[in-house]
Amino acid sequence: MNLMNDWINIILSPYYNSNIFHIIIEFIAVTFTIFSVFFAQKNSIWVYPIGIVSTVIYSYLTFVSSLYGDFIINIYYTIMSFYGWYVWMNKESKINQKISITFCNKKDYLYTSILFLLTCIFSMMVYYFNGKLKSHFDWMDVFTTGIYFSGMYQMAIKKVENWIFWIIGNIISVPLYFLKGFVLTGILFIILVLLAIGGFFIWKKKALRSVRSVY
Repeated sequence: MNLMNDWINIILSPYYNSNIFHIIIEFIAVTFTIFSVFFAQKNSIWVYPIGIVSTVIYSYLTFVSSLYGDFIINIYYTIMSFYGWYVWMNKESKINQKISITFCNKKDYLYTSILFLLTCIFSMMVYYFNGKLKSHFDWMDVFTTGIYFSGMYQMAIKKVENWIFWIIGNIISVPLYFLKGFVLTGILFIILVLLAIGGFFIWKKKALRSVRSVY
């Protein structure tokens, strides 16, 4: 019993002196994030409006906490969510059916690699000029920023490989968010790892089905 109480205290300790408003909106962001991933798995356009609510909240929370790398990620998520929402809705309205989920080709890998490198360089500059590029955690933030930017780009163009970026990024983010004091978000990322693995296999199955239908 004492051991359980100790664990509860460890989990809740970052929130003892926290603003109740921040705790509530973090919980809302966690909930909306989980729902957005479910919609992503189902290839539903609702992934974007639901996800935008979450990314706007996290943009605010990370900014007030001086987590600039995470702030950049969530601002990018918000922008790319509007872009992905437009692309999915515009193309699907023209062809009157859902855009097919496909695998990356060489051009997609090239564009993703360029985006990853540019994102990492930009993140390094933001951290450096804010005097924060001093610890291993800062470098991990830079790396995960590049991963998440790449994953969001590939999701917008409906590539199966986007889930690989989410899996890697979420695994790395689990301990980072616990150490940053966002305990609910740390727990969320454990859930997101499992959902991303499921999403990869669901999208892979749909992509293979599309390939077979062509031939």
